[in-house]
Amino acid sequence: MDVCVFFAHRATPAQQASAGFVTPFEWDVDLLGGYDHVFLDNVAGDPGSHHFGGCDTPDVGKHLAEGHFDALLVMGWHLKSYWQAIWAAKTLGLRVMVRGDSQLDTPRGLPKRLAKGAVYPFLLRVFDAALFVGERNRAYYAHYHYPQSRLFASPHCVDTARFAQQATPDARFALRRALRVNENEKLILFAGKLVEFKRPLDVVAAAAALRGEGMNVHLMVAGSGPLQDEVRTRSLAASLPAHLLGFQNQTQIPAAYAASDVLVLPSTGRETWGLVANEALASGTPIVVSDAVGCAPDLAADGKVGRTFAMGDVNALAKALAATLNNPPTPDRIRRVSDRFSLSVAVDGVEAALRGMCTG
Repeated sequence: MDVCVFFAHRATPAQQASAGFVTPFEWDVDLLGGYDHVFLDNVAGDPGSHHFGGCDTPDVGKHLAEGHFDALLVMGWHLKSYWQAIWAAKTLGLRVMVRGDSQLDTPRGLPKRLAKGAVYPFLLRVFDAALFVGERNRAYYAHYHYPQSRLFASPHCVDTARFAQQATPDARFALRRALRVNENEKLILFAGKLVEFKRPLDVVAAAAALRGEGMNVHLMVAGSGPLQDEVRTRSLAASLPAHLLGFQNQTQIPAAYAASDVLVLPSTGRETWGLVANEALASGTPIVVSDAVGCAPDLAADGKVGRTFAMGDVNALAKALAATLNNPPTPDRIRRVSDRFSLSVAVDGVEAALRGMCTG
C-alpha cells in the first residue's frame, strides 16, 4: 500500500503537559519518517484533540482530491476534521474505513445512550468498512447493527520489535541496580498518567497489602500527573518502597518494563484499550488489568500471561498480583500473546478491508 497520513493537529510540549503528562516534552523517537504525510491547516480557535471543534481542517478535501487516493481511513468520528474528511471522500467517490476503540462500557448518561441507540445504526453505515481493534470494539459495532460482512480485525498494536529489542536483561539489571532493587525483590509497575480514572492509588494499596503479608515487593511508577504527591504520601505511610521515575519517554520506557515483574493497569472503563499492556507484553512482562479496561478480554484472557480483577477491588487486585508474581508465565507464552497484536497483524486487517471494499 502507498500511504499518506494527514495530521489535523500537532501538540506543543506545553499542550502535552496540560493533557495530563504534567511535564512538557517532545516524543524522542521518529514519528514522521518512512511515509508521506501532510500537516493540515487547523483553523480551530482552541486547537487540540480534546474536543470536537479542536481539529478544524477545511483544506482536507483539496488534499484528498489532489492525492488520487483509492480509500480513506479515519481514526474515529469524534472530531470535526474526521467528518470534513469523510464528506470530502464521499464526494470524490472514495471508499471510507474507520478504526477506533469505542466500547459499550465507557461511562455514559442515559440520554446519551438513548440518542446513540437511535442514531448510530444509521450513522455508522457511512463507513464502507470498520476495523475493530479488540473484542469489546467488535461488540460495539454489533450492538449498533453494523453489517458483520464489513467488519475486519485490525488489533491495537505497538512496535513489538522495538520493545523486544530494547527491554533487555542488561536494561533490567541497570535500572534495578540504580533503584537498589535486588533480584529477589518483586517490582510492580504502574505506567501512565497519574490521574483519577487510571486509579494508581489502587496499586499502592494492593502492593502495600502484599508487603504486609510478607511478600518482598516494591512499587515503580513510570509517569507523572496530579496524583503524584498522593502516590508518594500513601506509599510512605504504608512503608511501601516506591520508586517514582516521573515521565518516561519512548526510549526510556522499555527499561522500566524490563526491570519490572508485572505491569498493573487498574483503570475504569474510560481506558478504552490500554496500550501500556501491549508494550509490557512486547517487553516480556506479564500484566494484571481491571475487568473494565478495554484490552482485558484480548490481552488478559488466558489467566496466566494476563490476569483480570474486578475494577476497584483492591483485595482482588492483590490476589491477582500475588498469583502472577508467584507463578509467572514463560517468555514464550508471553511472546505468543504479544505477537497477535503486532504492527504486521494490524496492517493485514487494513489490507483485508481494502480487498473487501473493492470486491464487495
